[in-house]
Amino acid sequence: MEREKAWALLTTYTKTDSLIKHALAVEAAMRFYAKIYDKNEDYWGITGLLHDFDYETFPDEANHPYRGNEILEKEGYPEEMRKAIMGHAAYTGVPRDTLLAKTLFAVDELAGFIVAVTMVRPSKSIHELTPKSVKKKFKTRAFAAKVSREEISQGIQELGVEETEHIQRVIDALTTVAGDIGLDGHPMS
Repeated sequence: MEREKAWALLTTYTKTDSLIKHALAVEAAMRFYAKIYDKNEDYWGITGLLHDFDYETFPDEANHPYRGNEILEKEGYPEEMRKAIMGHAAYTGVPRDTLLAKTLFAVDELAGFIVAVTMVRPSKSIHELTPKSVKKKFKTRAFAAKVSREEISQGIQELGVEETEHIQRVIDALTTVAGDIGLDGHPMS
């Protein structure tokens, strides 16, 4: 698997800065978990990088991620990866029956939520974010209202991880790409 090829595919279909940053965030979370589970970091990372590559071009449930899956198949991406990407959208009904698929589902919405929490902080720095702060924002339904708290909870349950630990892992993963996704901020001492 070549990241450069995946990056070229992502940037062919995705031009919006926020969507590219989301792809980078999910890639980082997938790489982080690949290390934990002793899996191929590039394979897992590319799965995260490409999970929404077709969303800007095909943003409706009738097309995303179905059209992306067709493109990935033509490009020769493995079935396991494509199935995980299909399963990250709960409405497809594609079962998440591999560790790769469960992890992608568990990190996708949470990564977006963590970015949103970080962006409303005065420092805009993920380096000082805690799971406690993230959990507090979960309770405010009006905050990042489009992020499905139910899918975040379901992902944590399917992956079989403890909530606070999972949130911390995704925070830690995003700190590795903080500069690339606009979350470096100005850490307060």
